[in-house]
Amino acid sequence: MSSTFARRVAAALSLAVLIAPAARAGDVTFQIKNGHPNAMRVELYSQDRDYVWPGEGKDFYLDDGETKQLPISCNEGEKICYGAWVDGDEQTYWGVGPNNKETCEDCCYTCSGGQTEEIDLEE
Repeated sequence: MSSTFARRVAAALSLAVLIAPAARAGDVTFQIKNGHPNAMRVELYSQDRDYVWPGEGKDFYLDDGETKQLPISCNEGEKICYGAWVDGDEQTYWGVGPNNKETCEDCCYTCSGGQTEEIDLEE
C-alpha cells in the first residue's frame, strides 16, 4: 500500500469522524409520586441503549406518600421507561419493574427536555 493512499484513507476516516452526527444531549425530569402505603424503589431504563439511571447499582428511594423530581441527562429522542417496585418486594411493581424485565403501557417517555406529568404509583 502506498503511503499516499494510506494518508488519503486516514484523512477520509478523520473527516468521517468529524462530520458523523453525535448524539445530542437532552434532559428530562420524571415526577414520581409514591401513592402506595410502603416505600418503593425506582430506576429509569433506556430502551435504546444499555443504560439505567441512577446507575452503579443504585436506585431512587421514595417513602410512602413522597413525590420526587428525578432529573436525568439522556440522548435527545431516547426512549426512557420507569420501573418501580415496593422496597423488599420485587413482585409488586409498576412500569417495566425491577431490571427492566416487564412490559408496560404508558410508562415510557421520550427524552426531549422538560418534565413528565406527575406519575402517581398507587396500589
